[in-house]
Amino acid sequence: MLVDRFGKGGFDYAGNEHVDLAVWTEARRAIVVNHSARFARRVEELCELEMVIRPPKSGPGVWLRALRFHQWAKNLLIFVPLLGAHQWHNLSKLAAAMLAFFVFSICASSVYLLNDLFDLEADRRHARKRHRPFASGRLTLRAGMIGAPLLLLASVLPALLLPPAFVMTFAGYYLLTLLYSLRFKQLEILDVLTLAALYSIRVVAGGHAAQVAVSDWLLVFSLFFFLSLAFVKRFTELQLVLRGNNDRVPGRGYRVGDLELVGAMGVASGYLAVLVLAIYITNPVVTQLYANPAALWFACPVLLYWISRVWLLAHRGLLHDDPIVFALKDKLSWLICLILFIIGAIALPK
Repeated sequence: MLVDRFGKGGFDYAGNEHVDLAVWTEARRAIVVNHSARFARRVEELCELEMVIRPPKSGPGVWLRALRFHQWAKNLLIFVPLLGAHQWHNLSKLAAAMLAFFVFSICASSVYLLNDLFDLEADRRHARKRHRPFASGRLTLRAGMIGAPLLLLASVLPALLLPPAFVMTFAGYYLLTLLYSLRFKQLEILDVLTLAALYSIRVVAGGHAAQVAVSDWLLVFSLFFFLSLAFVKRFTELQLVLRGNNDRVPGRGYRVGDLELVGAMGVASGYLAVLVLAIYITNPVVTQLYANPAALWFACPVLLYWISRVWLLAHRGLLHDDPIVFALKDKLSWLICLILFIIGAIALPK
């Protein structure tokens, strides 16, 4: 077909398979993509070899990006029930929580590999995600298909050492992440609700691992707080699409016209989280846990400031499209964490 259209020697051809050899006999020049030097020499015998495109090098740094170690910070939520119950000094419970953190982190890396494989085409059309290891070609699809199940196995085996309730919660977390990767991420509203639920599941799992009760107040607070972060993630993605003169986020269910509504829902969710915290502080049970519960009131304006600042930066287009990455790199966010820690210390748990 190429010869009929361009004539013998009237076209250049790029390939990397043995079946391409027949085409190169009729081509003007050859471009060999991701193949051995021996194969390139064979092609050179058939026609002029213009270039050989080598596969990008994939070292440890590429794997670190693919496994997204920085996202392991999300799994620190597993320790929240232990801290909330004021039992961080219990070494056996702390050890169980640390094992649960390891289990969730390894599982999360497995899920990220699968997610990148499922999202390959959408990532290649994304301004930032096109640089991810699989989308950019620095890691092969075969490496991802082998690495994902191996990491899952490495997380399941130690999980069996923890209480059955944790194992069931962990299984539910993995199932929900698969549903998110396969379908839910493409459905507007359901996607952010799923992301918020995945954060809350980490809190529940931490309680089951350490065998401490998880407060209903904590679950409601985490649901609204992380729903706000999920919305800000979609908000920043829509801004990127808007700047690119497109209408939809690749692989998502939102349109540019949804930008302001997504922002409104996200801000409302963040403020509701602070409202839940304020109502909790007025609960009589708090006086049983803290010697100076009134100090906890200072946490409300601090959280209101951080949430408002995040959304203000997002509105100005200055926020990274992953709020976790933003928080880890933002010095002011670290300062706010320190202030919240000091507030908790002043409240003096009994």
